[in-house]
Amino acid sequence: MSQRDPLVHLFAGGCGGTVGAILTCPLEVVKTRLQSSSVTLYIPEMHLSTVHGPRVNRVARVSPSPLHCLKVILEKEGPRSLFRGLGPNLIGVAPSRAIYFAAYSSAKEKLNTVFEPDSNQVHMVSAGVAGFTAITATNPIWLIKTRLQLDARTRGERQLNAFECIQKVYRTDGIRGFYRGMSASYAGISETVIHFVIYESIKRKLVQSKSASNMDSEEDTVKDASDFLGLMLAAATSKTCATTMAYPHEVIRTRLREEGTKYKSFFQTFSLVLNEEGFRSLYRGLITHLARQIPNTAIMMATYELVVYLLDG
Repeated sequence: MSQRDPLVHLFAGGCGGTVGAILTCPLEVVKTRLQSSSVTLYIPEMHLSTVHGPRVNRVARVSPSPLHCLKVILEKEGPRSLFRGLGPNLIGVAPSRAIYFAAYSSAKEKLNTVFEPDSNQVHMVSAGVAGFTAITATNPIWLIKTRLQLDARTRGERQLNAFECIQKVYRTDGIRGFYRGMSASYAGISETVIHFVIYESIKRKLVQSKSASNMDSEEDTVKDASDFLGLMLAAATSKTCATTMAYPHEVIRTRLREEGTKYKSFFQTFSLVLNEEGFRSLYRGLITHLARQIPNTAIMMATYELVVYLLDG
């Protein structure tokens, strides 16, 4: 990302985040349900055969698959529930992505004068500063989005709206309630740092490769469809690596944002989930998250680069 006018990056980041959020909202709802402590299903009659006797009935506790979770939502709540929390998402994603990309661009411009220009140190620190700034500014919006996505009501039942959710959070926990899960979000900055380091490295190699192949051409600064496809693949690759490495913070954040739960702090939640549900529970919803995050990131980054290219020519 070159050092251009921050307003261009602000607008481009908002556009990229909005497009990605709309197209991948259903997967976001399924992912959040899978991360929640309330998703565990109880099957009351699971027949087990004993060694020397008849079958007995036991209560089995199982975690549903993404497809099963999707099926349950559609059957019991209807298709509209797959877009629960879209309102806060749309309200929050544009300013969040805009703040993020503007902070990233500004930090990178300043740090390029301190460290080696466009080095890994610049990308890591810039991504960390951008993540911290965006999280602090927009956490209340994401808490409301998560609460709405976890508000499972049967088809025909009146759905909780965003304004009612805000009132409920304030009555229950006060202002502090809107910042639940923020510690887990700060821990998630590591994912953002890893993502941008890998992304910028791949992007730099793509630019070098194009420059080498167009050494004798004067059109090497003109971007075509293959360039944006390359950026989408770079974003998808980098996000897959980063998400897999840092995913547990997603589960912990969702647990912290649940209404009236036993989860109080980042490390307490991490320890509790690990002890009660095992290590695998820290990766619940990972497949759904990747299925959403990879195309979402690719769309977001490609839209961002396209808008910057068009506006800043």
